[in-house]
Amino acid sequence: MKKNLIILGIETSCDETAAAVVKNGREIVSNVIASQIESHKRFGGVVPELASRHHVEQITLVIEEALKKAELSFEDIDAIAVTEGPGLVGALLVGVNAAKAIAFSRNIPLVGVHHIAGHIYANRLVKEMSFPLLSLVVSGGHTELVLMKEHGDFKVIGETRDDAAGEAYDKVARTLHLPYPGGPHIDRLAHEGTATIDLPRAWLEDDSYDFSFSGLKSAVINTLHNAEQKGISIDPKNMAASFQASVIDVLVTKTLKAAKEFKVKQVLLSGGVAANKGLREELEKAFATIMDIELVIPPLVLCTDNAAMIAAAGSILYEKGKRSQYSLNANPSLDIEHF
Repeated sequence: MKKNLIILGIETSCDETAAAVVKNGREIVSNVIASQIESHKRFGGVVPELASRHHVEQITLVIEEALKKAELSFEDIDAIAVTEGPGLVGALLVGVNAAKAIAFSRNIPLVGVHHIAGHIYANRLVKEMSFPLLSLVVSGGHTELVLMKEHGDFKVIGETRDDAAGEAYDKVARTLHLPYPGGPHIDRLAHEGTATIDLPRAWLEDDSYDFSFSGLKSAVINTLHNAEQKGISIDPKNMAASFQASVIDVLVTKTLKAAKEFKVKQVLLSGGVAANKGLREELEKAFATIMDIELVIPPLVLCTDNAAMIAAAGSILYEKGKRSQYSLNANPSLDIEHF
């Protein structure tokens, strides 16, 4: 690896337009994020067409700002890493085409990156990876346990069969009349309430590391509707606490079991729901007494979508010799095991 490998990362998979400059795969030089939350909040969720339009408006400004903050120019960039999938196809296309245009005009190598790989590699910006490792990925669209034996090697040993954890949070939040995005509001209420309501936990088969939150979501909705019909009042704080306790119990228990079975050296928490205070606390408690497994949890700014994580993952791919052609296209169903 050259002395200072400088990667420009671009991320537009959903509702954040982001660009970042990362040095040697681990040092954030700049990290710029333009959020669209306020635009989508009134709709109760992300509107794909609206997200794409915002990306078009912001992409050039965000890239220029990332370079300005890094005090660098395109001549200093060794490669451009961009999210090629998964995500909203229209949103992905904005970032992919911006990256291709810069790469072509400046003759800079181009590297397509898997969005979830980016979330996992956000942890490398905090702590060097030790293999084998296990990553618990929890976001709006993904809930997975990913085993890694070396850099760039991903094996999904467990995934959601229906709603991802983030989806369940947003749907329960809407039922409780909380604003979008629902996750932070549920987390806040959960810490103010008590888990007094008996809600299901989907453990699935004994040997399965898969997840399922659809039944839990339905149980919350049905409990609230039945109580309303009977004129019974349920404290939203207690419902939030009970719901969160169920989600976290399953996530932590399965992660701990997998970490022991596969004899990993590290467990990484990744994805937007990694910002959840309750999940972070319970994982820390679970792994506090296991001295031979290191738990790594990224800071909040690296949990949600950002381009530093894409640059970090792109750095590894670049070092492995991966290069993308100018035919690179958005791939909303990109498989992390085969990308």
